[in-house]
Amino acid sequence: MTNTLAGRLAVNASVPVQASRWPARLDLAQSISGLLLALFMWGHMLFVSSILISQDAMWTITKLFEGYFFFGRSYPGIVAVIIALVFGLFILHAGLALRKFPANYRQYALFRHHMRGMKHEDTTLWYWQVMTGFALFFLATAHLWWMLTHPGNIGPFASADRVWGDNFWILYLFLLFAVELHGGIGLYRLAVKWGVFEGDDPAASRRKLRTVKWTITAFLIVLGLATLAAYVKIGMAHEDQRGERYTPAWVEHPEEHAP
Repeated sequence: MTNTLAGRLAVNASVPVQASRWPARLDLAQSISGLLLALFMWGHMLFVSSILISQDAMWTITKLFEGYFFFGRSYPGIVAVIIALVFGLFILHAGLALRKFPANYRQYALFRHHMRGMKHEDTTLWYWQVMTGFALFFLATAHLWWMLTHPGNIGPFASADRVWGDNFWILYLFLLFAVELHGGIGLYRLAVKWGVFEGDDPAASRRKLRTVKWTITAFLIVLGLATLAAYVKIGMAHEDQRGERYTPAWVEHPEEHAP
C-alpha cells in the first residue's frame, strides 16, 4: 500500500502544473466591482438623504437624474438604465465573491471554530462581510428589482408612500445595516489587501484604518436612520393623499416666483 501511495505521489509530481493568472484577475475584478459599488452607495446615501434638507432638494436631485433640467421634461428611463448598470455590477460582484464563501456547512463550522480560537479582528470582519453579503443577495436584489421596474416612483411623496404605505421601511432598515457594514468592511479589506495607506508600520496603519472605517460606518448608519425616519414621517402625513406627486411651488406657480 505504501508503494502504491508513493507511486501515485511520484506520478502526480511528474505532471506539469501551469500557473494560471485567472485567480488574480478574478480577485482584481472583485476588488474593482466592490469599490465601485461602495462608492455608488456612498453617493446614493447622500442623494436620498437630501430629504433632510428639504422636499424641494430631494425633488431637484431626482429630476436631475431624470434629465428634467436638460430636456425640459422627465425621463425615468434614464434612471432605469443607471439602476440596470448597478444591478449588473452587483450580480458580477456577488458571483465573484461566491468563490470565497464556505462551500458547505462543514467548511463553515470549521472556519467558525478557527475564528473563535484565533480571536483575530480582521478574520472576524471577514466573517461579518460574508454574512452581510449573503443577506444582500436578498435585500439588495429586492430593492434593485423594485427600482428597476418602477423608476418613475421616486420623489418626496412617491418614496415616502413606498417606505411607509408599502412597508418598505422594514426592508430598508435591514438593508441599511447590511450594506453599510458590508461596504465599510470591504473598503477596509481592500485598503489592507492592496497596501493603501500602509505606511512604515502596517499594524498601526490597520488600527487607524479600522478606526476610520467604524467612524464612517457609524456616521452613514445614523444618517440612514435619520433619512428613513424622515420618509416615514412624510409617508404618515401623506397617507390620505397617497399617489399624489410632489411638485415644488416654484414649478407649480412659476409666475409667483419669477425674479
